[in-house]
Amino acid sequence: MIPILYFQLIFLLFQSNELIPIGKIATPLGEILIILDDRTPNHKASFIQLAQAGYWDSLTFNRVIPNFVAQGGCPDTPEGFSDPEYLLEPEFHPELTHVYGAVGAGRDDNPGKLSARCQFYIVQNPKGLHRLDGDYTVFGQVIKGMEVINQIVQVKRDESDTPDIPISMTVEIIYLSQSDYNQLTLNPIK
Repeated sequence: MIPILYFQLIFLLFQSNELIPIGKIATPLGEILIILDDRTPNHKASFIQLAQAGYWDSLTFNRVIPNFVAQGGCPDTPEGFSDPEYLLEPEFHPELTHVYGAVGAGRDDNPGKLSARCQFYIVQNPKGLHRLDGDYTVFGQVIKGMEVINQIVQVKRDESDTPDIPISMTVEIIYLSQSDYNQLTLNPIK
């Protein structure tokens, strides 16, 4: 079953002749491509800005949990959530939910539900994680590479869900034409 979000994103793309920014996450286990959603403009712009600055290129997937998420970026530390430069107001949208392959912004338990823009996660649970809807901003969707995420969450990890062997990442933005984008397919849920 392909999430409805995917079809909505395709529809929105057909309405534009512009190049489409795609997040490309390279790991030792393979490559992941994500589409960034226009309905979360601040999170989209932030992801592009941090990727172009090479922010994540020295970081890892630091929290991996099967049937939950693969999370990368700044570690879960007070420093990662206290710098105002790295906090964003939430951008909840009723059609952007925690389906398989959804990309969301991490956060701590702050009452304003501010996102830590330096941290992102990818939903790996095939049934989704709808208990997170309305609490965490979903700003993208994996369009290629869920098999990589499925491998990442299966690596050996410690009691804090940190991989025993770090899973490094480099994140960049590539720009695709509509025809190039249309050649990509969303990996089916397995």
